[in-house]
Amino acid sequence: MYTVLVIDDSPSMRRLLTDLINKIDEFEVVATAMDAYDAREKIKEYEPDLVTIDINMPKMDGVTFLRNLMRLHPMPAVVISGESVRGNDIFDDGAVGFVPKPEGGESISSFGERVKDTLLNLTFLLKRYTLKKPKGTKTEVSKKLSGSKGGFEVERKVHPDEVLPSRPAVISGPRVIAIGSSTGGVESLLKVFSGLVEGLPPIVITQHIPYGFSSSFAQRLNQSSVLTVYEAEDGMILEKSHAYLAPGNKHLTLERQRDNTYKIVLLDTVKVSRHRPSVDIMFRSVNNSVGGSAMAIMMTGMGDDGSIGMKELYDNGAYTVAQNEESCIVFGMPAKAIEAGAVKDICHLNDISRYIIEFASNKRR
Repeated sequence: MYTVLVIDDSPSMRRLLTDLINKIDEFEVVATAMDAYDAREKIKEYEPDLVTIDINMPKMDGVTFLRNLMRLHPMPAVVISGESVRGNDIFDDGAVGFVPKPEGGESISSFGERVKDTLLNLTFLLKRYTLKKPKGTKTEVSKKLSGSKGGFEVERKVHPDEVLPSRPAVISGPRVIAIGSSTGGVESLLKVFSGLVEGLPPIVITQHIPYGFSSSFAQRLNQSSVLTVYEAEDGMILEKSHAYLAPGNKHLTLERQRDNTYKIVLLDTVKVSRHRPSVDIMFRSVNNSVGGSAMAIMMTGMGDDGSIGMKELYDNGAYTVAQNEESCIVFGMPAKAIEAGAVKDICHLNDISRYIIEFASNKRR
């Protein structure tokens, strides 16, 4: 049984979500909270396996709460909020699911099915989390959630320059495909990888995902694709027909070797663009090592992580693609890349696999 804490300032929505979630096999709401500070105390008391978070809350908005939660006590979090959250470009690291609240007369049963589908799709992540769940005492959890200054604090946004200098490759290397994604990316990447074929250039992926989940997600991608998918490890050499997912707590970068192969180098540094792993760091690294022969894809996600690195790739002649608004769960990251002038083509989620295959066969540049 997976335990859930529901966080929402509306009493009626707390009751509704409690009723809907309790009807789902293997899920039980153990507590509800009316705001971020109430939620902090409930997490200390109940140590749930999953939290649902509304963005529009009093005292502290859900965006700030999520950032602090993932920094101090990383755990699975699903955002259940209004459609307006799609345009929120400061939503930060951590959400593993997003469910829009009902609008336009949607029935409760339809909303309940959307909640159910999202939570059931996350059971493989929850299973991994519960196996690796921090075993600290409630006092230790309380200290972490209280923060170093006695409360939650807003995290400084670090620019990629502070971690990895920009040194664009002048001579392009063998092709590599790089994919960045965040909220909604788990399900979307599974769809993309199910449509890929053997013989493709190496693929590197940065998906914003809490630490402890990336290994099981890489395994699931591997099972869903003809490609061999790994959770990236330091020192791995990229191979064709293989894909490498950044671990949930380190930046994935590449180094070009003398024999023109690429070696993975994982960086255990500060978060960049409020993320670790950061799409900006991966894209910049790909530009530094692969240059204009790379393909970069920006998929669904909140925030602006990746727009800096993707613009550098675009300016260096790489082929850059963004997922369109219609098929995104959240159109934040692709929208920011488009606004930055970093995107050559925009396409539907259903077409991303085809674009990758066509790039590999020299039909797209």
